[in-house]
Amino acid sequence: MSSIEKRIAEEVAARPEQVRAAIELIDGGATVPFIARYRKEITGGLDDTQLRLLEERLGYLRELEDRRSAVIASIAEQGKLTDSLRAEIFAADNKARLEDLYLPYKPKRRTRAQIAREAGLEPLALALREDPTQAPEERAAAFVDAEKGVADVKAALDGARAILLESFSEDPALVGALRDWLAAKAVIRARLVAGKEEAGAKYRDYFQHVEAIGTIPSHRLLALFRARNEGVLDLELAPRPTTPAKTTASADDPAQALDEAAAAGHAEAEGRVARHFDIVDRGRPGDRWLLDTARQTWRVKLHLHLGLDIFGRAREAAEAEAIRVFGDNLKDLLMAAPAGPKTVMGLDPGIRTGVKLAIVDGTGKLLATSVIYPHEPKKLWDQSIAELATLSRKHGVDLVAIGNGTASRETDRLVAELMRKHGDLKLSKVVVSEAGASVYSASEIAAREFPDLDVSLRGAVSIARRLQDPLAELVKIDPKSIGVGQYQHDVNQVKLAHALVARVEDCVNAVGVDVNTASAPLLARVAGLSAGVAENIVRHRDEHGAFRTRKALLKVARLGDKAFEQCAGFLRIAAGDDPLDASSVHPEAYPVVQRIIKQCGREVKSLIGDSAFLRSLDPQAFTDATFGVPTVRDILRELEKPGRDPRPEFKTAMFAEGVEDIRDLKPGMVLEGVISNVAAFGAFVDLGVHQDGLVHVSALSNRFVKDPREVVKAGDIVKVKVIEVDVPRKRIALTMRLDDEPGESRNTSAKTVSTARPTREGRPMQTSQPAASNAFADAFAKARR
Repeated sequence: MSSIEKRIAEEVAARPEQVRAAIELIDGGATVPFIARYRKEITGGLDDTQLRLLEERLGYLRELEDRRSAVIASIAEQGKLTDSLRAEIFAADNKARLEDLYLPYKPKRRTRAQIAREAGLEPLALALREDPTQAPEERAAAFVDAEKGVADVKAALDGARAILLESFSEDPALVGALRDWLAAKAVIRARLVAGKEEAGAKYRDYFQHVEAIGTIPSHRLLALFRARNEGVLDLELAPRPTTPAKTTASADDPAQALDEAAAAGHAEAEGRVARHFDIVDRGRPGDRWLLDTARQTWRVKLHLHLGLDIFGRAREAAEAEAIRVFGDNLKDLLMAAPAGPKTVMGLDPGIRTGVKLAIVDGTGKLLATSVIYPHEPKKLWDQSIAELATLSRKHGVDLVAIGNGTASRETDRLVAELMRKHGDLKLSKVVVSEAGASVYSASEIAAREFPDLDVSLRGAVSIARRLQDPLAELVKIDPKSIGVGQYQHDVNQVKLAHALVARVEDCVNAVGVDVNTASAPLLARVAGLSAGVAENIVRHRDEHGAFRTRKALLKVARLGDKAFEQCAGFLRIAAGDDPLDASSVHPEAYPVVQRIIKQCGREVKSLIGDSAFLRSLDPQAFTDATFGVPTVRDILRELEKPGRDPRPEFKTAMFAEGVEDIRDLKPGMVLEGVISNVAAFGAFVDLGVHQDGLVHVSALSNRFVKDPREVVKAGDIVKVKVIEVDVPRKRIALTMRLDDEPGESRNTSAKTVSTARPTREGRPMQTSQPAASNAFADAFAKARR
């Protein structure tokens, strides 16, 4: 365990004792949010990001140790475990290296090499390997035995070669060295499958594409893998020679140059195999046979094996990056500013089926529903405005939330006219993302909340509530249905789900939950609470009324002491019997507050909000053996503003009047929009025209930007300039560099997109193109789906 602790400590930038303490807490059933918030003294202040990484790496390294034990046991059972091999196995620091060491001893199906050994050909293989002065044909003649299946000299040599091929290809040092060389030097080469030009048009930028496997961006790699899975592209891992090879190809025939470079790379790989086993052509009778064996070791065995391995590793890294991007976007969306406890009318726009509407009060309770038909074919425009005015006046509506789907701009125009004609209503309108609303409408959660409400109207309720509190409403929807992912359907779904659940939990616990108003799905995301216990809390609340104290939670069925310890600090009770229950101060730390009260001679209520006085106190004066300075400091900060919401202040974007369709956009327009999604290559912006535009990473700022989230995040309101509009392909190229002119390259200081076109010497030549070009956007516009 000490080696695991040491390694994790290096990876999360912590001390081994911090890691050890965190591992003990996790093994004891503590959750990451609880440890990060309430066990700072024990872990030395590890934050939730460090703890999530620690938890992930702990699982991997424990799996590695389990596998290590199984490998040692297997080899020992075969009687082949030497001290040196044991040492190598214990030194293996990853699963790939461990499997390389195990490969020669791994039980296999009956191979050609095994058949050759059974025929007695291993002595021949060893003799030819150790003494190249022997002529292979002459030495093999002694091993011809028809009864053993060795019909002639050729059969004997083929069997001997099969034994050496297996032995060479399972040499751990060679496999490891070639893997490292390929990872550094190989390129991924994509070629169009014949006859797929039309079907794969969206991938046309990759019909002849070459890029270094070690530096290809994650989104580009996932796009190539998706195209391969759809049968559009063939992908090959081509080795590149360490020294650039000369080419005979003409300047207008890059494919031939690439073929020649790949051939040189294969030749170098074969040479590496030969050198590893000290196989050199010195003119001896067996040298050419051994060199051919080394060549086949690479061509037949190692190239395919290592290609699959490196592709697998690259894909795993790309998926990890895609999952990280999805998680970051989800966090930004969940932590978006809430409008708060206002009465909201939610409008789910539609044309033929009408605009569904729902009104909810400040607590999210449904007050009214209806369907209006302001658009074609009925076009009851004036009647719709009249009904909206009547309902708004009756229920005291403050805000109108308009879903951003089909007919959203037409519906936005309807509400704008409502506000002009009925100014006394003092309404404000906001266009909100309706991603996932239809999923919620048909979900079991929605059916339990609104069993008698038509499915089509449930979406309007969700739209209204997500304006009030995005976090509380979006937790009811599978995160994968919210639509802020990058190639989300191409990644490992188990890892994606685990990562997104962790993000949701961190967001919920960072904000805190009002136990007397929260839904069961929201409560289920609180540290220490399962879905069943969350349901029990709601049931207890319905049967016995609102909770007056946190301690009353212990009366809830199946909510024991351990669950209470984990969840209590994240649950809020507003206007309860104890003011501290409305704060993030954990009940176990209430004695600290009592000491502060005793020393100050003031009541809790008079302390709360008195920033000047609280900041004058010395945290050290209130510590004890259990609660140190970090906890006391957190308590004093919380007393300044109990239950503070870490989310930003609510504000909305103003879409331009008269810009309602992609056809209304013109290059040079400066518009306000909302960041709907952030990918590794840029940010998508909702301009209210039913098609998001793309700001490429190179156009986000005047400075070089590596990660788009350095500049923007989902939900941000930004100003952009339209650079290019392609109506047939529904592509909108934008820039946040408002001094850019339409058609110009948007960031000459940014890294160019490499097409890796070979020169006559076989070296890749960087060819530049406007990094935020519409063609580039076209290749990745579907990433957000």
